[in-house]
Amino acid sequence: MVKKKIVALSTYLSELAVQGIQEKKGEDIVRLDLRNIHTSVADYFIIASANSGTQVKAIADSVEKEIFKATQADPRHKEGQESADWIILDYFDVVVHIFKTEKRHFYGIEELWGDAESTNYQSA
Repeated sequence: MVKKKIVALSTYLSELAVQGIQEKKGEDIVRLDLRNIHTSVADYFIIASANSGTQVKAIADSVEKEIFKATQADPRHKEGQESADWIILDYFDVVVHIFKTEKRHFYGIEELWGDAESTNYQSA
């Protein structure tokens, strides 16, 4: 019973993250469902692209605000704010990756987790 509540919370957090990304016009939004991959570090990866470092930062701020507004949760870890080429927001069961477009292609996270079920979302 407890596991179902935790999974439901991670799904909810992933949806809030997508909303935050859409709010600032993030592009190529993908949610990777990692729950059935036994070596995964989270339930979901949310991945999105932006055209500039300024937009990467704005999207990250928007995701944090959406999640905090609904749950009062802050990310347990953040990386990449200085360079803004790739910002990671780690909410333990949900990890949000916001890339400048060229960096996303270079790192290819979707290919690394190719066994995950993916859901694509419309940009706002």
